[in-house]
Amino acid sequence: MYDVQEFDYVIVGGGSGGATLAARLSENPKVSVCLLEAGGQGDSTLVRTPAAVVVTMPGHGKINNWAFQTVPQPGLLGRSGYQPRGRALGGSSAINAMLYVRGQRQDYDGWANLGCEGWDWDSVLPYFKKSENNQWGADEYHGGSGPLQVSDQQTPRPITKAFVEAAHTVGMPLRKDFNTSDNEGVGIYQVTQFHGGKRNGERCSAAAAYLHPVMGQRPNLTVHTRMRATKILFEGKRAVGVSYRQTGQEFRVKAKREVILTAGAFGTPQLLQLSGVGRPEDITHHGIQMVHELPGVGQNLQDHLDFILCNKSRDTDNFGIGLAGTANLMGHISQYRKDGTGMLATPFAEGGAFFKSDPSVDRADLQLHFVISIVDDHARKLHTGYGYSCHVCVLRPHSRGQVFLKSDDPLADPGIDPRFLSDDRDLNLLIKGAKITRQVLQAPPLAKYQKSEMFGITDGMTDSEWEYHIRSRADTIYHPVGTCKMATDDMAVVDPQLRVRGLEGLRVVDASVMPTLTSGNTNAPTIMIAERAADLILGASKRP
Repeated sequence: MYDVQEFDYVIVGGGSGGATLAARLSENPKVSVCLLEAGGQGDSTLVRTPAAVVVTMPGHGKINNWAFQTVPQPGLLGRSGYQPRGRALGGSSAINAMLYVRGQRQDYDGWANLGCEGWDWDSVLPYFKKSENNQWGADEYHGGSGPLQVSDQQTPRPITKAFVEAAHTVGMPLRKDFNTSDNEGVGIYQVTQFHGGKRNGERCSAAAAYLHPVMGQRPNLTVHTRMRATKILFEGKRAVGVSYRQTGQEFRVKAKREVILTAGAFGTPQLLQLSGVGRPEDITHHGIQMVHELPGVGQNLQDHLDFILCNKSRDTDNFGIGLAGTANLMGHISQYRKDGTGMLATPFAEGGAFFKSDPSVDRADLQLHFVISIVDDHARKLHTGYGYSCHVCVLRPHSRGQVFLKSDDPLADPGIDPRFLSDDRDLNLLIKGAKITRQVLQAPPLAKYQKSEMFGITDGMTDSEWEYHIRSRADTIYHPVGTCKMATDDMAVVDPQLRVRGLEGLRVVDASVMPTLTSGNTNAPTIMIAERAADLILGASKRP
């Protein structure tokens, strides 16, 4: 029998939300914090080296990666989708492309219009700035002294600059900064990388930014890794702790003040359902006793569906498989070890654009990621030679899915059903986006790099042919949110203070609380949510 540990706050999940929150709460020496993480430390070479994402993202061996699968998707011709999620301190910020993107003002103002007071753009901007140590320094939109290092890319490839010129040629305005509330335009992404010093060019995950510098330094912060939370413990309607499994043994940890779930858009609803919180039809047939009926748990899943156009190229100054690339890579390895620059510091998705499908729409509704390699099935299918890819996604999809239990086994993967393209509006917009993306790739600045198009894309394709290509190859670009949404309606799981409705001592602080998907990548917004949550939880009188 093991002694039950007791802390003021028990946090489940050490990803972007959990790492940030644990560090911020433990700044107060008067409170004790325990963080539970299923993965490891998140500080290996494979995490620190940006280009090593090509090893972790495909999920082979599940290195730092849950490597989930969706249920078969009718909208994708019955294919099961792939859902990589980070499994280490730092969560998905330990395996992502490091792109620092906040979204648009209207995203957050839309949350406020749904009843989420205090989550409008003007209210959340100070928390974005609080988190940020931008290479550009502090200004109206950016912070210069926060934990999260945000940098210009170390060595973007010439072909990426050609992409920016090509997109500008077809009418997209040039944009240096995607994070000023209006992100329309084309440019090179800023990334969460260390800038300057011995760690220049290394990935700055949420754990590297917030957690690693204080672990072992604060007696009020305890971090348990390589364990699996199995159940939230309740006394009546109050959460009082968490049970978890480690090295085959069951443990319990008590929370004197709050249990805080930060396990992400898949893990958080799964743990709630395993603990008897959610819809009875999702829970009771697994033999789990209901604790609290909350119909929104696991519902409202939103994600960015991504379609990729690929071209082969004679240009070898990128990632590829061949003699020239191998020789170049050796030089880049040496360069990275010397000063953190070169191609090993690349996020792969170097260039980006946010653009309107039609001049009549009020804001950008499509996003591009320009990648300096051939990407096929999340890098799980490799091609010899060299090339480049351009990803296009619908920024605010209408399709909604769900997360559900496959069984009562807490170690089983959750059931994930994004219901991609279940709303025809998403398909129609993605077809428009794919056509515009091809125009960019064939514009003169990029055309000179093109050897041949891949996967059967040709001139004169009908909308039906585009539809077939999209349904055959599209998949996630890794931005699931919304499964424990913050709102004030009957389907809300948490209130605007992130407290689980109808229960005491329980909050959610991760991407699952987003009522709607932000117009861009989701790591920066998740960190912002955790920054604000720390103030909400501690009742801070002084805001940033």
